[in-house]
Amino acid sequence: MISDCEPDRRSWLVRNRMTLLSAGAIAAYAAFVEWFWGWPALLRQWSEIGLSAAFSALVLLIATYFIRCYRIYDYFPNETSGRFLPLFRVTQVHNLLNIMLPFRAGETSFPLLMRSEFSVPLARGTAALLVMRLLDLHALLVVAVVGLVFGRGSIALWVIWFAALGSPLLFFLLKDRAIALARRLLPTRLESIVDELEAGLPGTLAAFLRAWGMTILNWAVKVIVLAWVLAFMGVAPLAACFGGALGGELSSVLPMHAPAGVGTYPAAIAAGAVSFGAPAGKAGLELLATAGVNAHLLIIVSAVAGTLLSMVLGKRR
Repeated sequence: MISDCEPDRRSWLVRNRMTLLSAGAIAAYAAFVEWFWGWPALLRQWSEIGLSAAFSALVLLIATYFIRCYRIYDYFPNETSGRFLPLFRVTQVHNLLNIMLPFRAGETSFPLLMRSEFSVPLARGTAALLVMRLLDLHALLVVAVVGLVFGRGSIALWVIWFAALGSPLLFFLLKDRAIALARRLLPTRLESIVDELEAGLPGTLAAFLRAWGMTILNWAVKVIVLAWVLAFMGVAPLAACFGGALGGELSSVLPMHAPAGVGTYPAAIAAGAVSFGAPAGKAGLELLATAGVNAHLLIIVSAVAGTLLSMVLGKRR
């Protein structure tokens, strides 16, 4: 009797592994927020901003998760075709783990989840994740530097900026030569890994341009929303709001960050805002500290809400 039930339990766990993982991640995150800040304190802080404004920002941030998901959906058309909602849940669990775990340890979940749910080989999933993260970092750095270029007004700086803006396209056009060089230099036994790494890159120029365009759209929406939230909290001037949003998001894609971004994300918001003109006096820094924590909490809650939404949509499907 016990031996007959064991396969049933295993099959049930396999069928519901994403639901269980999603629920576990959400529960751990909710407990972490309660332990570190307390949900009542969070809601009191948001009430000072205005619940309608906070809710609007939350909806817009969740919308960026659909853009990210579509980027991956378009990246793996054969494996994910007709399975957008399961992919949305995978991307949300990956996002939640990535925010929660320190030192970008959550990134490792992406290739593992893609292999488990869509049979994408580990090397291919890892290569695709690396390309997307490089595009993320490039988009944020280019936007961050444009403020300095505007301030200087130098033609030489504008030329350098446009060259940096188009650098991903140049690297993509040279990828075939890089792959050919890798095949010549690496041992024959590693040729299969090179094949998977090549498969993890966009296959055509059109596919690359779509991935690049969705990356820029995703970060543009997210930075604008966070800048709007910071402006609501009294951060000024407007350039400092964008600087704070860029600083926070840059900290989220760099290799080093604290668990759940506690401390590092608000500090990066303050540093970015000051570098773009926010007052650096005691009162100004106190305002930036409060605004940074509130914006960070908004990011955390949007990640939890996005994962909950992915579970609800998955069940409806």
